[in-house]
Amino acid sequence: MSRAGKIARRTFLIGSAAIAGGVAFGVVMYKRPHENPLLSGLAEGEAALTPYVRITPQGITLITPRADLGQGAYNVQAVLIAEELDVTLDQVAVDPGPPSPAYYNTALSHDSAPFASTDDSFMAETTRAVLDAPMKFMGIQITGGSTTVPDGWEKLRHAGAVARETLKAAAASQTGMNTADLRTENGAVILPDGTRLPYTDLAATAAQIAPVEDVALRDPVDWRLIGQDMQRLDIVAKSTGTQTYGIDTRLEGMLYAAVRTNPRQGGAMHSHDAAQAETMRGVHRIVPITGGVGVLADNTWRAMQAVNAIGIDWDPNASYPENMEAHWQALSDSFTEANRDSRFRDDGDVDTALQGADTVQAEYRAPYLAHAPLEPVNATVLVTDTRVDVWTGTQIPRFVQQNVADITGHDTDDVHVHVQMMGGSFGHRLEDTVVRQAAELALAVKGTPVNLTLSREEDMAHDYPRQIAMARGRGAVANGQVTACDLGIAMPSVITSQMGRQGLPIAGPDLQIVAGAWDQPFAIPDYRVTGYRAKGLAPISSWRSVGASSNGFFHDSFLDELIHAAGADPLEERLRLCNHAPSRKVLEAVGDMSNWDAPLPQGTGRGVAYCLSFGTPCAEVVEVTDTPGGIRIDKVFVAAEVGRVVDPVNFENQVQGGVIWGLGHAIMAEITYADGQAEQQNFDSFPFMRLYQCPDIAVRGLENADTVHGVGEPPVPPAAPALANAIFAATGKRLREMPFNKYMDFI
Repeated sequence: MSRAGKIARRTFLIGSAAIAGGVAFGVVMYKRPHENPLLSGLAEGEAALTPYVRITPQGITLITPRADLGQGAYNVQAVLIAEELDVTLDQVAVDPGPPSPAYYNTALSHDSAPFASTDDSFMAETTRAVLDAPMKFMGIQITGGSTTVPDGWEKLRHAGAVARETLKAAAASQTGMNTADLRTENGAVILPDGTRLPYTDLAATAAQIAPVEDVALRDPVDWRLIGQDMQRLDIVAKSTGTQTYGIDTRLEGMLYAAVRTNPRQGGAMHSHDAAQAETMRGVHRIVPITGGVGVLADNTWRAMQAVNAIGIDWDPNASYPENMEAHWQALSDSFTEANRDSRFRDDGDVDTALQGADTVQAEYRAPYLAHAPLEPVNATVLVTDTRVDVWTGTQIPRFVQQNVADITGHDTDDVHVHVQMMGGSFGHRLEDTVVRQAAELALAVKGTPVNLTLSREEDMAHDYPRQIAMARGRGAVANGQVTACDLGIAMPSVITSQMGRQGLPIAGPDLQIVAGAWDQPFAIPDYRVTGYRAKGLAPISSWRSVGASSNGFFHDSFLDELIHAAGADPLEERLRLCNHAPSRKVLEAVGDMSNWDAPLPQGTGRGVAYCLSFGTPCAEVVEVTDTPGGIRIDKVFVAAEVGRVVDPVNFENQVQGGVIWGLGHAIMAEITYADGQAEQQNFDSFPFMRLYQCPDIAVRGLENADTVHGVGEPPVPPAAPALANAIFAATGKRLREMPFNKYMDFI
């Protein structure tokens, strides 16, 4: 049976057992922890007290398995462990650890449940628990969905506490004292007389005793790190140019590689002529790979020059429309009952409410968008007869491990993935095409490490972009209030496309088609959101905030149009409609921050937008000025509810980065196809927001919710609608399609 078949069958069995609620075997297996992956590599005198804490006589290492893409994931994970372990960050090293099912993501499945994150009913909570079972049994180790903090909030603190109490037990064993008489401080167990026993001196003893699992987490009043301003572990290295990334991997005897594959995604290479390339300086070997060809040379530049000198006959046919007009037409044609994917929101009687009413109607469009991380995409692979080593930045290390094993013929356990710091991702590193290509090349030169770096042009031509999407809204107002809203959204399935490349079958509706729209906490009497699955379009992947990245624009822009038609105040009507207390506080906070009711000069506009995504309510107010040269973005105010702010400095940076990301792409970026090929292949044709265009961004983190949520993605969805709403307030012109610079200038 194929791996996908095994997973599908296993998922069904686990899900059935969990739903039944009384299958003893399933319950026992679910509660059983995964094997600690650190135990197999320990030397004498070393201890792996949990999968997250390794202590040797030389030092303390904290395992931080959620990938760091530049968002500070290593630091925040280390903080959560260190808070309970009772160490300071300068006393520890961090390591992403090996791929292991022990590091499965406990939070990622929650967004897969067809319940709004505001729904805490028994059925919703039970379903979320059920969905966690296959994640654990399959050991899905993924970084994404703004889950690093939600996933680690309890888990990592518990790991730190277990290690702390186990070290106290080791000290009690060595000294004959009662554990209750011992305490810990700054990496040491403190005896009643003040004697300090460093954790490193206790490692050998701790390795011989069972971990103390019955532990209590510390009261927040005793926290030393959580909630405090801090300097991230990587700041000095990044500020001095000494931080190493995957692209910096250097191994003895390494060859450097470049590739060219069919510019039409998924297309084949019929033939190639490498005669000229073979004679070029530094070229070691020409190697055909899936969909194209690679060059191995003595440096990256020479490899890239040589691969571009190869004459190639490509398959001329793409599996999707060749031009953008056909892409948009496919979306338009998807608004049919036959293509309906979901209707999770259907309050009241929308059809009756809109009959005979003076309706508001609008259509919105959002284009494909590239990921375009600043660090060029890369991977280094060394294949020998007995093992394979992979050095790369990745958010899916266990998928990488399995896929490389499939290519090289090694057992999965013999593939060792060394996860590297990444210079950006935005969802790109949820794909592993570059690793597969590097593995093919390395297999051709066994015993020699191969470093593959994609040119910017090759990367952008073969990126799996953000989904293209279209929305159509109809609504009604009465007596100064919004009374009906009917929003249909058409887009291809992100999850089916992305997981299909990993061999995982996905059944049922794709919640990302309506994410950031169907689950918004507004009590409109007649309220419906329908998702339509568009088929036959370009392959796509997760892009920062996924479905909500476009749906936030669709939903809030149309809501703003309805509010304007009702003659109501944009903020006050959102507050009136909002039926979720934490979200109301977010809207109130952003109104307070922006001094919403204050008058503005002529030609200046203020727009508000709200989106609940990844469980995090986020509201933004944008202020703009209509100048003779174009629109100037002056200020942005952001409020988000995350339950707990672990690191206030990093929280502010994450939110500001999300706003800049959202605004920049809304203004000026898109990927278009002609002759089946992506037309934008570098930053000159896919521009970002410039420093001089960046507004002042004020941030406020709220801590009123009962649960902890992430903030890496939620600031993105409200940015575009807040800007569009502000532009309407300043100019009277509605923008319903991104990028906005198709319709007006920006300075």
